[in-house]
Amino acid sequence: DSNKVSVGDVVLAIGNPFGVGQTVTMGIISAKGRATGVGDGSYEDFLQTDAAINQGNSGGALISLNGELVGINSQILTPTGGNIGLGFAIPSNMARQVMDQLKTDGKVSRSKLGVTIQNVTADIAASLKLADVSGALVSGVEPGSAAARAGLRQGDVIIALNGEKLADNNMLRNRVAGTKPGSTVALEILREGRKETLQATLDAKEPERAGRSTSGEGADASGFGMTVRPLTPEAARDLELNGRREGVVIQDVDPDGAAAAAGLQPGDVIVQVNGQAVKSTSELKSALGLASDRPALLLVARKGGESFVTLSRTK
Repeated sequence: DSNKVSVGDVVLAIGNPFGVGQTVTMGIISAKGRATGVGDGSYEDFLQTDAAINQGNSGGALISLNGELVGINSQILTPTGGNIGLGFAIPSNMARQVMDQLKTDGKVSRSKLGVTIQNVTADIAASLKLADVSGALVSGVEPGSAAARAGLRQGDVIIALNGEKLADNNMLRNRVAGTKPGSTVALEILREGRKETLQATLDAKEPERAGRSTSGEGADASGFGMTVRPLTPEAARDLELNGRREGVVIQDVDPDGAAAAAGLQPGDVIVQVNGQAVKSTSELKSALGLASDRPALLLVARKGGESFVTLSRTK
C-alpha cells in the first residue's frame, strides 16, 4: 500500500542502469505526490527518492525494507543525464489500479469532474482571502458535466474530496481519475469564504484539446504593460472562444511589464477583475484601479478554457 509510505522511509531501487547488470541502490522517500511535467502531465503522483536511479532503472522495483513493492521506477530530473538524487517512481497503488483494469476490462477507464482547475498560489490566496495556500481553484465549469450538475461554480476552491484534504490541483485530478466512472464523491469547497459540501456523480473521461490566435487595434492599460481592445463577435470567432461574447482582448504585451510577468499573452481575453465583469477598456482600467492594495485576480479566457491570473502593477 503505497499510501502508507512516509517521507524519510528507507527504500531500495532495483534495475539495470546503463546495462551494467542487475543493481540495487538505497535511499529514502524524499517527497510524495510529485508532478514533474516531463510527460504530458495528465496523471502524476510520483514518489520522489534519492536512491540512485539512472537510465535502465525504468520499470524496476522500488521496494521497502520489508520487501514490499511501493513504486515502479520511472523518471529522473538531471542536467547531466545521470543521477543527481532526483528520482521518481509511480506509486504501487496507481500501477495496481491500471493493472487490474487491464486484466478485467482490457482498457483503462478514468473519471472526470468537468472543471478547469489550477493551483492556489500565495497571490490567489491573498486575493480570495484564503487561510491556506492549498486546494484547487475552479476556473471553469463544463456545461452539463458532473461539476455543473453538482452545483460547482467558477471561483470555488475545492479543498477536500471524500474527506481527504487536497494539497493542490494535481492531487484532485489524480483522485478523480482514479475513481470509477459513475461513482458519487463528496466535494468540500470554499465559496465566498463559506465551507460547503457538494455531491458529484463522476462521468467517464474523454480526450481534450487546446489552442489560440488574435488581431486588431486597442488602448493602453496603463501601468500593466498591455494594450487591450473590446471583444467583438468576429474576434471571439477567430479566437475560438466557444460562444464568449463579452470581455477585453489583449492585443500587445510589453515583455518587461506586469502583464508579461503574470503570464498574459496577446489573444487572451480578460473576462473579470476581482469578480467584476469587464466589457470595455474603461471598465478594465477602473476595475484594475480599485485593486491597488493587493494583486488583482483576473479571469482570462483562451481557446482551451478559462483560468485565473493574478496581476500586480509594475513598481
